[in-house]
Amino acid sequence: MEQDVLAAPVSGLTAGEAAARKRRGEANTQVKGGSRSYVEILRTNVFSFFNIILFVIGVALLALQRYSDALISVGLGLINAVISAAQEIRAKRKLDRLQLLDRGAVVVIRDGAELAVQPDEVVRGDVLKVGAGDQIVVDGPLLDGGRVEADESLLTGESDPIAKEPGDDLRSGSLCVSGEGRQLARDVGVNSYAGRLTAEARRSTTDRTPLQRRIEFIVRLVMVLTALMSGAILAQAAIEGFTLLRVVQITAVLSGLVPYGLFFLIALAYTAGAVRIGRDGALVQQVNAVESVSNVDVVCTDKTGTLTTGHLAVDEILPIGEREYAEVADALGGVAHNVTTPNLTALALAAELPGPAWEVRDEVPFASSLRWSGLVTDEDTWVLGAPDALAPRLRKPLPPDVIAQRTGRGLRVLLLARAEESGAPLRDADQKPELPMLEPYGLVALGDELRPEVTDTVRKFRSGGVDLKVLSGDDPRTVAAIADRAGMDAGEPVPGADLDGLDDAELDAVVARTTVFGRVAPEHKERIVRSLRRQRRYVAMIGDGVNDARALKQAHVGVAMRSGSPVTRDVADIVLVDDSFAVLPPAQEEGRRIINGIGMSLYVFMARVASQGLVILAVTMLGLGFPYSPTQVGLTLFTVGVPTFFLTFWAKPVPPDKRLFVSMARFVLPTSIITAGVGTAVYTALYEAISHGFGSGRTPAEVIDQFERYTGLQYGVDTDFATASATIAAQTGLSTFFCFASFIMILFLAPPNRVFAAWTPPTDDKRPALLVGGLVLAFLIVINVPVLWTYFGLIGPARPVASIVPPALLIWFLSLSAAFRFKLLDRALGVHHLHR
Repeated sequence: MEQDVLAAPVSGLTAGEAAARKRRGEANTQVKGGSRSYVEILRTNVFSFFNIILFVIGVALLALQRYSDALISVGLGLINAVISAAQEIRAKRKLDRLQLLDRGAVVVIRDGAELAVQPDEVVRGDVLKVGAGDQIVVDGPLLDGGRVEADESLLTGESDPIAKEPGDDLRSGSLCVSGEGRQLARDVGVNSYAGRLTAEARRSTTDRTPLQRRIEFIVRLVMVLTALMSGAILAQAAIEGFTLLRVVQITAVLSGLVPYGLFFLIALAYTAGAVRIGRDGALVQQVNAVESVSNVDVVCTDKTGTLTTGHLAVDEILPIGEREYAEVADALGGVAHNVTTPNLTALALAAELPGPAWEVRDEVPFASSLRWSGLVTDEDTWVLGAPDALAPRLRKPLPPDVIAQRTGRGLRVLLLARAEESGAPLRDADQKPELPMLEPYGLVALGDELRPEVTDTVRKFRSGGVDLKVLSGDDPRTVAAIADRAGMDAGEPVPGADLDGLDDAELDAVVARTTVFGRVAPEHKERIVRSLRRQRRYVAMIGDGVNDARALKQAHVGVAMRSGSPVTRDVADIVLVDDSFAVLPPAQEEGRRIINGIGMSLYVFMARVASQGLVILAVTMLGLGFPYSPTQVGLTLFTVGVPTFFLTFWAKPVPPDKRLFVSMARFVLPTSIITAGVGTAVYTALYEAISHGFGSGRTPAEVIDQFERYTGLQYGVDTDFATASATIAAQTGLSTFFCFASFIMILFLAPPNRVFAAWTPPTDDKRPALLVGGLVLAFLIVINVPVLWTYFGLIGPARPVASIVPPALLIWFLSLSAAFRFKLLDRALGVHHLHR
């Protein structure tokens, strides 16, 4: 088959041959797929194991007409699942639309005539006509009789056009900038270079951040413990003959122990963080990138478009011989202002130097194959080009070491020369470009223009312990010089060819000690990023071309420039709207603030979960009923939901705590044990006191109605008035104690003064204290407004509750303060040697 294609006639295929090859699947069809299907996304996000449990509980509660309980038990998990699925579907739609190739018409030779067709109508073996301005849509050799220059910068990062002779391959995704010829379509569709890049870019590779992995582990651990506890409690309920409603309610309460709301909290924090850094010029496309960027300890970046603007700047002008600087500058300005097709060099000279208007009789545009350009005017013939390209036509040699000194600094040195004969032609008898004898006039050194914010940003990264590595398709020496100018310690650069053939261990050693890599292909960039990940580095990759897309996908955080290729922007986690990576250090600070805030919220979550779990076990084992109803679990809105929301957004940016589990255990263990112990005592005291004749403060009718409504037990059959009154009052007292204890817990985490500074030093931020005041006021309103206390399954103001809860809170506060200050429980548990 390969020989058949290569032997295709220059006159092209016939229409019948093209149709046959299309039927065989050899057409240049667009790449499809690559990401997860919609069904799989919905299945993994909405119908996860835990969500299915919640949905079953919700359906059971709805069937029993317990609408309020169903909403509280199921709503948060469902909302979180919908948000996660929506985010992934949005990312899938963007990836599925991703295409490297334009879909404009191309010209093929069919039946010996030129025919305009869409790119997906091209088949293997077709002959395509290629001219200046055309995008190459397939892979294959240039046929005899053609000569073109191809811009492959989007594919390789190489900034200069590459001359293509007959037999040389033209790669899909490149651009023909000059010349014309015919190309044989050898590799099409998914087998072409562009097709492979597109398929690779479409692959979904979203990483979970360290915080997401930690929270997922915590949630799974709590789920396992809750399942074990549920089995024991439900077995006891079955033995005691609980009703179906009671069993469902107990299950709903136990499922509420799982801190599933943490995922929802993270989603909110990420979204708010994305909005904040968006104001600085960073568009967040993958929400967890807000946190992920805070963990970055190595930044890999391309050169052109990221460190540099992509433009050249005049660094130095050197007259040769006895000529004056003004003469050379005037001649350079004249050449730059009078060319008809200016390149980057001409634009840089024209921006820097004024120039006279000349009457141009002939022009040879710059071509990478010639490496020079020239103008013939009425008076003189001027040539500007690479010194070694002009050297054979010079009467006098150039000054020694002058060029080497400047190229060693990464500068591009060009020689301006004038023909010895006035008005000498620049073409031979066949009108092909040819140099006359020249006299050197002056040298001009140009350098890549650094972005104005680069030096300061590099300094901030390095002072923050973040390493930088430059991965570029340009010459290693040039890249190293740019890196030095940007403030990096470039060291000895390594060309991409030196990486070929290295195994993983050898590559890791080279990557660890090297800062600058030049002449690297997309495959090299991807291997370097993988190497850093193997070394447990947290990698951000910044790029703007298609050649960077694979490395962006492989990095923990992919960052693209807005002015870069659409493919790179689509696969990136963050897009720099102003093409300035100076916004990354502030984004890193924002991520650290979010991590610190969620870490603090995690303390509150886990202290609540552990305390309530221990109380449920203790009260159940004491045979005093079940201490909560599903509606009372809704009070976590005050104890956890609102506080964690504000604590997250008020946090200060600090480096991520790599011992989060240890720090959290040192807070949660003593807090949960003491809170559960005092809470169990409160519940027991109220239950025993009221069941032995003390009133609950409610009429018998109110107690009976509320008891049957919130416990699922039938008064007079399953229990009596004393038990009903005791259960409702004890649940109210326990919920009241837990609410106030949770409010005070916030003051331990953000102490306004030394009274509460047992866990951490006092803070200057008084907002947490004001939040506690607002929460206390809100809860007092709840327990004094009948419609609210009824909704949350409480009995409202009651003398027994008021007489027991305040002393219990004082005992709890003193005990917890002592435990923190003297590390009493740390010593008892054998963790006193673990320091913060």
